[in-house]
Amino acid sequence: MRWKNRSLRELANIVIGDAEYFRYRSSSYISEFFQDCDLDYVHDGSTRWLWTACRLAEVLDQPHPSASVPPDAFVRIIRAVLDKGEAQDGDPDRSKALALLNVVMAREGWEAFYDEHGIGQLRHIATNTVALMANPHRPMTPAELERRDQLTAYFDKCSEDELIEDVLRERGQVHLLRTYK
Repeated sequence: MRWKNRSLRELANIVIGDAEYFRYRSSSYISEFFQDCDLDYVHDGSTRWLWTACRLAEVLDQPHPSASVPPDAFVRIIRAVLDKGEAQDGDPDRSKALALLNVVMAREGWEAFYDEHGIGQLRHIATNTVALMANPHRPMTPAELERRDQLTAYFDKCSEDELIEDVLRERGQVHLLRTYK
């Protein structure tokens, strides 16, 4: 998912608080922001907006299901910048912050909005698809539990060589295995 440099720069300014209605973040608070979004980025002391724009580009390059669904990490970033607990003077309901963010988002085909619970969400404008994050804490389905048990049993009995051979066989590359034995 590639964004225009201008959009990355403006979104970076929102994240670091150089944009009106967003909380200012110094170097350590930029690191804290990304860590709160479950990203292991630590600001290195370089130019704040440039460093942040580069990290945003990295997040947008992460795997995602389709062009109309951004990476989960990007959704977490948008939710964090729209956190109603971050309200600034002159914008208690975050409507001005949301409008400013949406100028950037619309340029890239997205719209940010608050859901009925006051949580920031993203919608792909062309498809009207709301970006939902996968819940890593959801209970596993019975089929997933069965598959996990099968994998555990397999890993308990196979050797490393057997595992490699099975993977190569599955990929139709057994000839590679025979070549190197």
